[in-house]
Amino acid sequence: MIFRTFLVWLRRNGGPKLGIHEVGRLRLRVMPTDLDVLGHVNNGVYLSLMDLGRMDAMQRSGAWAAISGAGFYPVAASETITFRKSLQLWQRFVLETRIVGYDSKAVYIEQRFVVRGELYAKGFVRARFVKRTGGTVTVAELAEVTGADPDEATLPDWLHRWAEDVALPPSRASAPSDWA
Repeated sequence: MIFRTFLVWLRRNGGPKLGIHEVGRLRLRVMPTDLDVLGHVNNGVYLSLMDLGRMDAMQRSGAWAAISGAGFYPVAASETITFRKSLQLWQRFVLETRIVGYDSKAVYIEQRFVVRGELYAKGFVRARFVKRTGGTVTVAELAEVTGADPDEATLPDWLHRWAEDVALPPSRASAPSDWA
């Protein structure tokens, strides 16, 4: 994955520019290192590939330069993915990435794995931004730095409920692993 990450980073100025809320499309191919013992893309690899799609979209929209310049960086807070069909060795696919909404603390991104126009898998990521000096970035701060208008992307109710349902306690709060 590190080689793919490097290639996406190198191509950061090569693709068409994107608006912050436009769909980014990254063309990829299934490689042997993506496969599990059953010969199809490993479920965990999908999440790693989704990282590449978000990186590509942020770079081509100019958001990456803006957040890096402000001393911010993104972290995945929550992820979910649903599979419809398996991607196979050497198969070409397009990873589509789009911001679908915001809450007061996070950005929500939808990502789709598409083969010849057909949906194979779809995932959602709730992303937070952190300051290199410490602390978290609010969506208002993020909007100021990137020029994004959070009102342009209305968060679907179900994603808001999902984020609440899967939330863990804050990192400084107690969070014992109790199966009871």
